[in-house]
Amino acid sequence: MRRLILFVFFSAFSFLTYGQNFVTEDGKAVFTSKAPLNEFEGVSQKLHGLIDLDKNLVDFYLDLNTLDTGIGLRDRHMRENYLETDKYPFAEFTGKMLTVPDLDSGDWVAVEVEGIFKIHGKEKQIRIPGMLKKEEKGLVKLQADFEVLLGDFDIEIPKLVFYELAEKQLVHIEADLKLQN
Repeated sequence: MRRLILFVFFSAFSFLTYGQNFVTEDGKAVFTSKAPLNEFEGVSQKLHGLIDLDKNLVDFYLDLNTLDTGIGLRDRHMRENYLETDKYPFAEFTGKMLTVPDLDSGDWVAVEVEGIFKIHGKEKQIRIPGMLKKEEKGLVKLQADFEVLLGDFDIEIPKLVFYELAEKQLVHIEADLKLQN
């Protein structure tokens, strides 16, 4: 139901606004856990997002059930025991760029966004550095990296797996956003 509500919101929002709106439904999100005894990644190709340059709005969400670490049992434990995706299925970010860039040069431009990151039912104000590049035919490329501390979002790591799951998760996102008409 929540997925339907978010889809309706993005569709209605995109329909009501004009100008430089860029959207994606198949961006990539990767988290990396570097614990003392274990390092692994989780990947999803289902990052949804919107960048509205006219209104300076950046809005992304990810269905956490689409994350894949390559090991089914680990995925199930991650969803059931840590992320609790039955109650909190999405990670979300909504914010604004500190300075709206001029993307007409076709070069990569450094940007920084500030806003609210929400996961596991908890919210935190964060800043995320990233890069944007406008290409031909209304395409904008996005890359960004940031860190998430699990404790900031009440995601507890049991002492038994402390050496296998890092408190600090490194997050990398990339997306090709298309001009929304």
